[in-house]
Amino acid sequence: MKEKSERLWNSNYLKVMTANFSMSFAFYLLTPLLPLYLSEEFSASKDTIGLVLSGYTVTALLMRPFSGYVVDSFSRKKVLVLSLFIYFLCFAGYLTASTLLLFAIVRTMHGAPFGASSVANSTMAIDVLPSSRRTEGIGYYGLSNNLATAIAPTIGVFVYRYYHSFDLLFWLAFIVAGLGFAVDATIRMPERQTRADKKVLSLDRFFLVRGWIIGLNMAFFGLCYGVLSNYLAIYGKEMMNITSGTGTYFMLLSIGLMLSRLQGGRSLRQGRLVHNAGEGIVISTFGYTLFVACPNMVGYYGSALLIGLGNGHLWPAFQNMIISIASNKERGTANSTLLTCWDLGLGMGVLLGGIIVEQFNYEAAFWWIVIMHVAGAMLFFLATRNNYQQQKKRFEKETN
Repeated sequence: MKEKSERLWNSNYLKVMTANFSMSFAFYLLTPLLPLYLSEEFSASKDTIGLVLSGYTVTALLMRPFSGYVVDSFSRKKVLVLSLFIYFLCFAGYLTASTLLLFAIVRTMHGAPFGASSVANSTMAIDVLPSSRRTEGIGYYGLSNNLATAIAPTIGVFVYRYYHSFDLLFWLAFIVAGLGFAVDATIRMPERQTRADKKVLSLDRFFLVRGWIIGLNMAFFGLCYGVLSNYLAIYGKEMMNITSGTGTYFMLLSIGLMLSRLQGGRSLRQGRLVHNAGEGIVISTFGYTLFVACPNMVGYYGSALLIGLGNGHLWPAFQNMIISIASNKERGTANSTLLTCWDLGLGMGVLLGGIIVEQFNYEAAFWWIVIMHVAGAMLFFLATRNNYQQQKKRFEKETN
């Protein structure tokens, strides 16, 4: 009986991974084509397209901290099913939005259930994992998102080129998201204890204060990725005359992510979180440096694999680190803290990267993120690593 309870690939775990894949697939299926849709369907300008699409990110970011509190304070299963159901229904809104304003409203509203369901689903994944396999399982959980990121944009572009129908894409996203909702709704597990204290709301209800330095460190790495993901295509075109390599770049990056999860599984299983995080940070730093120092095809595509490998090591390590200093009733808050800090970093990267590009050039912006990544690496090795180990010992002493 014990052997069965320690199985990593139990049915509930497979269900949350399937739902996460469906949610990510539906999102990334549309992502590369929505600017084209807004331009063709509503004749929207570039500035307007950016404004409309940014609403999704803003509401997702705002929802993250509240999602952690709700997931910890109420039934996680009910919160997950409700948020996924709303997320699924919002895809139907794209089909019915007949004006640019209506589309903007639907798109902005869609970010809220995405922010909530991503926190709830990842927290549920932690709950359904056996404690002895949790660190390893969190690493594999990310594979479902990596796989969706790798194949969904390619399929979306193929469907559009073959059928030239945005409605078909919206229907496909709607159906896939619905399948994810249906799968998660079948999860069967006993209700876990929720936060019983009803004191006045405070910061620690929305942000895991013990993990502040882990979150700050993650924001540094999110900032770097924000610049890369948003200005990659333009930089490639200007510096190397690469006009159609963006899809290949992100495919290679996703392959690096998946390889790192498979390769790092044993290390995570042994609890070597600090080692995995440090290794990922160093590999990513080399990747960003190669990208800007070698403006050729080798540097361009080689950096994708290195950054993917690096992020694939550091992400599950950081997530396990912050989860390990949170009680069972704070897992949602811990998850939302890490995701919120990553999203803040992404947003700051887009904003500050744009300012640097405007004042100097794209090369300067990418050298700047190399410096920021080195700063993040120094923060980890000089402060975050020791702070985490101290917090973990203190937390274990308090809970024993």
